[in-house]
Amino acid sequence: MRKTKWMRQLRDEWRRNPAFLVSFVFISLVVLAGTFAPALSPYPPGGLNEQRVLERPSQDHWLGTDELGRDLLTRILYGARVSLAVGLGTAFIALVIGTLYGLVSGYAGGAMDNLLMRVVDIFYGLPDLLIFVLLSLILGRNIGGVLIALGLITWVRFARIARGQVLQAKELIYVEGARAVGASHARILLRHILPNIFAPVLVTLTFSIPAAILTESTLSFIGLGINDPYSEWGTSWGTLAQDGWRAMRSYPHIILFPGLAIFLTILAFNFLGNGLRDILDPKGR
Repeated sequence: MRKTKWMRQLRDEWRRNPAFLVSFVFISLVVLAGTFAPALSPYPPGGLNEQRVLERPSQDHWLGTDELGRDLLTRILYGARVSLAVGLGTAFIALVIGTLYGLVSGYAGGAMDNLLMRVVDIFYGLPDLLIFVLLSLILGRNIGGVLIALGLITWVRFARIARGQVLQAKELIYVEGARAVGASHARILLRHILPNIFAPVLVTLTFSIPAAILTESTLSFIGLGINDPYSEWGTSWGTLAQDGWRAMRSYPHIILFPGLAIFLTILAFNFLGNGLRDILDPKGR
């Protein structure tokens, strides 16, 4: 019954908000392009060609080539894997840490809640860039190190949202009933409270993915992000944009196409998040 109702709401949202459907299709295509990049790429990711340096878009190279003669379309397809992996991985790490933290803080209440929230306030007060630089020095500037560092920075948002929802949910009648019949704290949290905070946490997750992609792209653009030229995954869109910055005046295509990939993907995720918010919380429209 719930599944049928949710599918009906999803269908109605597609009809009411075409941008939601277009965004869903676009993100699906980006995910497929990144997943099957080796099969879709017309050239190998590290294929250098000194004879075709800084070519503009043509029939042989649809998006042109970079300063080393590498096909830009190939690099963007492989870059989708990196940027999406960082966005999804960062959001998942923040989701797990922040939601568990917020569950414990909101359910415990009292002095424990105050103590845990003061820790969150401290994290909010620290400069994100400083924390990222310190963590990246420890973890490395590869894909894994960057997504863990970003996840350890962004979990506080999930913690605050989860904690606020738990404070409301734990006062509901059926939660009080479960506590009265002797249900364990773990059962109350997992069976009664967690399902009720799922909707706002899911919406937050959807908005956190493009935020992580944008943060990583910005950090890579200024030289603080992923720096792993030997990775089989390729390099991120932010690093591609950084490479194109130096030749932007004479060869604008080198920065234009990675920048468009970042912009359109972030825009699509935001439209998708707005649509999910309308589905899960129709009163908030």
